[in-house]
Amino acid sequence: MGSIAAADRLDPVRDPVRDPRAATPTERTRRGAILLALTALVPGGAQVVAGSRRLGRLALRVTMAVWAVLIVGLVLWLTARGVLLNLLAQDTVLLALSALLVALAVGWGALWVDTFRLIRVNLLAPGARNLTAASTILALLLTTGGLLYGGWAMNAGRSTLGQVFGDGPAVAQADGRYNILVMGGDAGEGRTGLRPDSMHVASVDARTGRMVMLSLPRNLQNAPFTQDSPLWQAYPDGFSCGDDCILNALYMDVTKKHADLYPGAADPGAEAMMDAAGGILGLEITGYALMDMGGFAQLIDAMGGVDVVSGGYVTHRGQRPDGAWGNVWWAPGEHHFNGEDALAFARSRHWSSDYARIRRQQCMQAAMLQQFTPATVLTRFEEILKAGQQVVTTNLPQSQLGTFVDLAERSRGQEMERLTIGPPDFGTAEDHFTTYPDYDEVHRRVDEALAGTGSSSDTSSENAPSSGRTGEAGRTGEAGVSPLPLLAVLSQAAAEEDGVDKDDPSTWPAAPTRPDGQPYTAEDLMRAEDAGQEDVLNLVSSTNGLCAPA
Repeated sequence: MGSIAAADRLDPVRDPVRDPRAATPTERTRRGAILLALTALVPGGAQVVAGSRRLGRLALRVTMAVWAVLIVGLVLWLTARGVLLNLLAQDTVLLALSALLVALAVGWGALWVDTFRLIRVNLLAPGARNLTAASTILALLLTTGGLLYGGWAMNAGRSTLGQVFGDGPAVAQADGRYNILVMGGDAGEGRTGLRPDSMHVASVDARTGRMVMLSLPRNLQNAPFTQDSPLWQAYPDGFSCGDDCILNALYMDVTKKHADLYPGAADPGAEAMMDAAGGILGLEITGYALMDMGGFAQLIDAMGGVDVVSGGYVTHRGQRPDGAWGNVWWAPGEHHFNGEDALAFARSRHWSSDYARIRRQQCMQAAMLQQFTPATVLTRFEEILKAGQQVVTTNLPQSQLGTFVDLAERSRGQEMERLTIGPPDFGTAEDHFTTYPDYDEVHRRVDEALAGTGSSSDTSSENAPSSGRTGEAGRTGEAGVSPLPLLAVLSQAAAEEDGVDKDDPSTWPAAPTRPDGQPYTAEDLMRAEDAGQEDVLNLVSSTNGLCAPA
């Protein structure tokens, strides 16, 4: 009795927070929950109140420093987003942040282990003991695991950015605008080398982010060059040798024959296309991005496919029911496409107009963006990164990436004006503007568009959409010039007049049907093509420019 009394005099009141032996079972359970909450919300708090105060104070300092950095980042995001994004695009910054996330993950994990020790689960009731252990493991996975994943993802992203973007000089402004040539193409079936099938110049106001999209038809001829262009030496009269000198042929022509005109260039063909686009539009093109369409297919596969709704019949190359290789058809309705099929759907030009093809490409891009969700990124991050490395090559430097991301964000919500250097903005297919272009007129219209006074292809009512078919199945006539599929023109004109919303399938006109009112089958259309029934194929193709994300 004397020894117990002496101990009580030395420690008359035990603190139940620091020594759970002095607490009731209910207090022990509540204490454990509080320590777990402190470690989750204020790492180091549990150690300050119930463990090593020295360790707790160190952890709290780190926690406060992290919160300070996050607050500064939020302020920069609200007031100087471009500066913040450019900073985060720097290789050394990304590497440092990756290492920091890993260090924070290790530190937070150590705090969770120490907190579990401080709780003294052996003093808890069996039910509370199991719940505490499970809660600690879950919290450890969410916090430490999340930080470790973030560090890995940031380092992987740093590697990808380093492979895609260069470390060259910053892309300059031209009269207060960034003029970037965006090309898409691949070495597809029956091709030798790469040909950029789609070419657009994105002209972005460096202050407001307002964007004008200037589309260059791949079959545009007689592309001019300025005297200060290296191409002036090889093509003083422009790229003008008839049908062999359409615009998208310049890429391979320069790559094979005149690469020496661009010494030190990573991609002489792309540099030549910049010069050609500049001569055509009367602008200084300061950067380029070349999209590998095969890489896009890989990216869609990495995303798990893409879903779209088609308003018409679209043809593509594939295996027919009899085993032969030829043109097969997708029917109207909802489709889940893998990468290869998505690419074929977007690029199909057989029995279709250029206008409809552009609409399908825009639809596919919108569907990818819509379905490119955080859940998709998190669950398929590694596959998406690998695909992304195959998608883009560019001369834009990594140090300027934040500038363009900021401009893209500022352009969001603003109406983007579009101008196509050819039908439907410059006459119709019958006018052959792309064969005999008037570049003085092009320069005038481009200046109007940049000044905000021009009319775009979406608002112009004077010109009908381009309707000439291209590709093997669509080439007719002795001169090799396909006739206008009149039904496609009338269908598109009716859609515009009736206020059809291209993104709302409920407003679309019904797809054409057989004379008995039944839908056409793929076999019907294959038989019609084999029999040369062009009127039927023109009819069923008249609505294949209608497409929306599913």
